[in-house]
Amino acid sequence: MGKIYIPAFNVEDWKHLLADPEKQWKSGYSARALAYCWQEADGLPSEVRAVLSKASEFDGIEALLVIPEHQVPLPGGARPSQSDVWVLARANVDLISIAVEGKVSESFGPTIDEWGPESSPGKKKRLAFLCEQLGIEGQLPGEIRYQLLHRSASAVIEANRFLARHAVMLVHSFSQTDEWFEDYGRFLSLYGVSSGVNEMVSIGEISGISMHFAWVQGDKRYLKA
Repeated sequence: MGKIYIPAFNVEDWKHLLADPEKQWKSGYSARALAYCWQEADGLPSEVRAVLSKASEFDGIEALLVIPEHQVPLPGGARPSQSDVWVLARANVDLISIAVEGKVSESFGPTIDEWGPESSPGKKKRLAFLCEQLGIEGQLPGEIRYQLLHRSASAVIEANRFLARHAVMLVHSFSQTDEWFEDYGRFLSLYGVSSGVNEMVSIGEISGISMHFAWVQGDKRYLKA
């Protein structure tokens, strides 16, 4: 992964970063809706800022860097975790690492059982690493979505890399019926917490990083972009 980033001057600059642009770059799909929303905001979209700002420690939050399709290397295989958007933000004197997963109708991908960590030593190594990063102990329920694990770990990994005090895994969903919210809730149950739409929940510290999760409903007008 390179260390040199080029500014996005318009939404078309987001398109070529996608794994499959011809399939993903369509009206009504999360990749396009997310790109139009974040590019127009040139920082944190208003609905994202509103949810995060409910926490006193995030009062006055501002985006310092917004990087589309940000890749974070993981052990146990060649494929990185690729956040739809990664944000380095600041609130007061603290830095915040935010890994954003965009959604409309797309699922969170395979469950742990479907992903099959027992199928290869590399997958076993990766799963153990993700659990360590997220402070998860014991056997993971097989119905947990793998994508939520590695996206959350990405927020923590980048928080450590940039010496950020906080890490946030944020689902920015443009589904007006909040499809797949139950999978998000099931993931939160690993920490014994629950949350609602347009809310953020904090689970305390993981190795010195304050960890938070949020589900934010996006503006439906971007579904027509």
